[in-house]
Amino acid sequence: MYRALFPRDAFAELDRLQREMQQAFDISPTIRGLARGGFPAMNVGNTANSVEVYAFAPGVEAEAIEVQLEKGVLTVSGERKPDAPRAAGDKSTVHIDERFAGRFRRVVTLPDDIDPEAVTATFRDGVLHVSIKRREAARPRRITIH
Repeated sequence: MYRALFPRDAFAELDRLQREMQQAFDISPTIRGLARGGFPAMNVGNTANSVEVYAFAPGVEAEAIEVQLEKGVLTVSGERKPDAPRAAGDKSTVHIDERFAGRFRRVVTLPDDIDPEAVTATFRDGVLHVSIKRREAARPRRITIH
């Protein structure tokens, strides 16, 4: 999609703004969460022994992220600082600013068979990995027939 860096037609700019606002409200929730959008982007999956959550937060420091697990709900929250802080009285102009900056929060409902005491979280190269083990009683096991 082409967008002029220096819009000359105010009505064209208003039309573009209206389309972007409409797209923002066209997000419909599904059983798997929001269809698109949201920061940080997440991948959530499971194995026979655990639930694995990956949150992609490039440009965010590990100290700026908070991970909380309460009553089967995993919350990832924090803040991403703007890339180019502006000084007071700075007369520079930003023409395109597509990178998210500000506070964020994502919530994931987890299955009932997780063990809240067996959670590990690591953060490396902008990727948060949270691994939650399943309770031993809930793990699949082979039953011997006698």
